[in-house]
Amino acid sequence: MQLFLLQGRDDERLKNIISLAQQNGINLQRISRQRLDQLQTDTVHQGVMAEIRPAAERHESELTNIIESNAEPLLLVLDSVQDPHNLGACLRTAEAAGVHAVIAARDKAVGLSSTVRKVACGAAELIPFVQVVNLSRTLKNIQEQGVWVIGTAGEAKESIYQADLNRSLALVLGAEGTGLRRLTAQHCDSLVHIPMFGRIESLNVSVAAGVALYEAVRQRRQIS
Repeated sequence: MQLFLLQGRDDERLKNIISLAQQNGINLQRISRQRLDQLQTDTVHQGVMAEIRPAAERHESELTNIIESNAEPLLLVLDSVQDPHNLGACLRTAEAAGVHAVIAARDKAVGLSSTVRKVACGAAELIPFVQVVNLSRTLKNIQEQGVWVIGTAGEAKESIYQADLNRSLALVLGAEGTGLRRLTAQHCDSLVHIPMFGRIESLNVSVAAGVALYEAVRQRRQIS
């Protein structure tokens, strides 16, 4: 790993970064803004950039081992999420909530881009991310391994707070606007909604993921 720093920048925040890097034996290199801009073209670097070997996407075949190696697995499934900022935020929330893997459809969906990794703030390197060709088939496969699949849908009668989430669980969320695709919804064991008390009809998918995952955390850890 190597850390590139903007020449001439010498504020307290950068000093803290330098101190942490030196404590962990990370090589530091001062370079010009022009060089930093050349290294990173699709996101804002803010004067600091790390060169790392990013974690690769996991293969679908690894899901069986992930499920079997956890007594009560918690999975987050994303159906057709295309915004890299949303995916990055979902990964960050999922890692914080102790999710064992994030599963996403490969078709019409974003993968692990540099923007996703930046928004995830390190979570993309910590949590297994699996993109699958056929999401419906994957849901069926994980159901056969004893995982209960719950999808979120505004039209569902049961609230997320009424559902039993204290079990081997996969929470399935769709993209904003379109929600879950029909086939995805059909392959869920049950559907729940997140109660809305204002005039807005839906939440951003990353916010919805946070609400749903932390209700699962509350139930699984028996937090009152």
